[in-house]
Amino acid sequence: MDTSQKRNTSATGEIKFTGIRTTAPATHAAGVEGIKAAMAHAFKEMGVARSFSALAQMNQTEGFDCPGCAWPDPEKPSKLGEFCENGAKALAEEATHLTLDRHFFAQHSVEALSQWSDYRIGKSGRLVEPMVLRPGAVHYSPISWQEAFELIAGHLRQLDTPHQAMFYTSGRSSNEAAFLYGLFVRAFGTNNMPDCSNMCHESSGVGLSETLGIGKGSVTLEDFNKAQVIMILGQNPGTNHPRMLSALQKCKDNGGKIITVNPLEEAGLVRFKNPQQLKGITKGTVLTDLFLPVKINADVALMKLLIKRLAQRDQAGEAVFDHAFIQTHTEGYEALMADLETYSEAALLKACGVASDQVDAAVELLAKNERIIICWAMGLTQHKNGVDNIKELVNLLLLKGSLGKEGAGTCPVRGHSNVQGDRTVGIMHYVSPTLNASIKKVFGFDAPTETGLDTVHGLEAMHSGAVKVFMALGGNFVSAVSDTHYAAAAMNQCELTVQVSTKLNRSHLITGKTALILPTLGRSEQDIKDGKARFLTVENSMGKVHRTKGVLPPKAHGLKSEPEIVAGVASAYFGEGHPVPWASLGNDYALIRKKLGEVIASFRDLEERSKGTGYYLPNNVRQLDFSKLPNGRARFSLCPPAEHQMEPDDFLLMTIRSHDQFNTTIYGLNDRYRGVYNERRVLFMHPEDMKERGFAEREVVDLSSHYDGKERRAEQFLVLPYAIPRGNLAAYFPETNVLVPHNHYAKKSHTPISKSVIVKVKGRSGQSLVGSG
Repeated sequence: MDTSQKRNTSATGEIKFTGIRTTAPATHAAGVEGIKAAMAHAFKEMGVARSFSALAQMNQTEGFDCPGCAWPDPEKPSKLGEFCENGAKALAEEATHLTLDRHFFAQHSVEALSQWSDYRIGKSGRLVEPMVLRPGAVHYSPISWQEAFELIAGHLRQLDTPHQAMFYTSGRSSNEAAFLYGLFVRAFGTNNMPDCSNMCHESSGVGLSETLGIGKGSVTLEDFNKAQVIMILGQNPGTNHPRMLSALQKCKDNGGKIITVNPLEEAGLVRFKNPQQLKGITKGTVLTDLFLPVKINADVALMKLLIKRLAQRDQAGEAVFDHAFIQTHTEGYEALMADLETYSEAALLKACGVASDQVDAAVELLAKNERIIICWAMGLTQHKNGVDNIKELVNLLLLKGSLGKEGAGTCPVRGHSNVQGDRTVGIMHYVSPTLNASIKKVFGFDAPTETGLDTVHGLEAMHSGAVKVFMALGGNFVSAVSDTHYAAAAMNQCELTVQVSTKLNRSHLITGKTALILPTLGRSEQDIKDGKARFLTVENSMGKVHRTKGVLPPKAHGLKSEPEIVAGVASAYFGEGHPVPWASLGNDYALIRKKLGEVIASFRDLEERSKGTGYYLPNNVRQLDFSKLPNGRARFSLCPPAEHQMEPDDFLLMTIRSHDQFNTTIYGLNDRYRGVYNERRVLFMHPEDMKERGFAEREVVDLSSHYDGKERRAEQFLVLPYAIPRGNLAAYFPETNVLVPHNHYAKKSHTPISKSVIVKVKGRSGQSLVGSG
């Protein structure tokens, strides 16, 4: 084995248990415990003074946007602090006092680092200087910025075609960086621009675009105050979007009702203890009025059953559906009603696993109210029928006329803080003739007209050797994508892999023959040019664009911003005389914003309009303008319930986050809300399923999936009894990403099936771990 092979030995790190302790699941979210956890993380990573200084400016009007989720800020942010527990953890990760320089990499080989857990890797510290891993080397070594840029440019020039390169984007990037990145990739000559949306909300974008004419949600934050009913499906806001709980509380305070649909009952939707209110310290607010414990990926069956019973009441003479809205704004109503008749209630009840009286309770709430918001996240999108899941939600909203009015509409809750903005400014693998025409008009070059590679097909192209250069603007590609070992082999096939990052992650250790780490400024850090602090812009989950401006001193001298890095690569590749003034754009963010506004009309006057709390981008659904759709009408859809070809000993597994986690970043080893401490290798299973299979609590088991004749294995998990539907399982990612086949994904959106993986569970000869709690 040569050294280039030895250095990439582990795509998952060492597999070992860390000392589990368990308690009963929590019955509320946030509260005093949340404050303690947030401050503990912040103080440990940043120190007391630095923590208070940064947290006071996070999500404030003149401060910086949280580097975590994309939940919007209120018009008047709280002076007590506009952040949540996991936002504080995200900031602590980024603003940690620990640093990684050339001495760290000289001490630790890539092979040795690859054996570390994701948690240990992430806790190592901030990257502070460019590093290169040369062919045959086993250690990263320092490299100058200009040499790094020239190295990338040299590899790109050696390609036979621009399509042999792929440029990935994480949702953390600013609008300015993402626009410049997309401009460079198109000028280079390809649309190979996969992004993290491909792996999460792509199903939402496709489903909403085909039914409503826009791939975004239609509600604003203020709509939550006016909603009569909020349905939350496939989402755990208490962990993934904690500030959403405040919006839900306002809905409840105003008399609204909340229906929660999820295989697991999550603490954040049971009761919310708002730490900024007296009652939040004591009893808190009960959020969920009705919990529907749906089976994994049985949401279409449940929604059909709800609509079917609503239709029966409407046909009996009750004013349930908004027929004036249906007649004026939609098409396909008759076909939808006829299709409903082909399904029996008994079959739908069995498929969804929800009790009939619970369904009736939901029907009662939906029948009598019209201001309805439906929220969802990955629990609906990461299935083969992910697009249909979204379309079935739209069916209900169209029937109720719950669009284009206050307190009603669609709300796909985005994950990373600017993932929606990246797409808006042009990060996409498909071709937009309108965008291409604007680029031609403003910059004078012809953008490529061939559809590029999305994430799953880009992975296959890397694996086959068709893609030779991979560059990532943020993210942790190897750990984020499906089929971990396949993804690692794909990265190893590349001639060059480039990672623009703030922290060390596994994608720096699973590399091409040559690898670069380009450290960048964090969201919380000052970005100073010629003595003047610069700002960037982002778009939140509800389509509002606003400024973000770091407040902390940069972690190290010489760190570059993402726009500067992109401009540096582009300048090195194109040299002098290119129609795009790359160097000027990298130095002058105002010029980027000016050009962005010239290319995309909704960003005109961005310099001025982004002030204060910012502005909302145009949204046709809010105006009930469906003119871009065929016949100018919103569309009902015929969506069959999901079917899974399962053998008698199969389970359906969904991958989930722990509470000490954001995407692939592991803040700690606890999942406080689910009562699991100091361990991540756990498998949640219904107690009756455990009894039937003969599994004891904390018995050590292996998981395997079997797709297309290939077995994939995830070994050594501890079985824990949990309230989850029979036949269903849950376990954390990225540990279980090894089970997700790269070539099974949602129709149309190509989103991996991470929330519905068919697996088998096998005990390890009676092994168990007693633990301490």
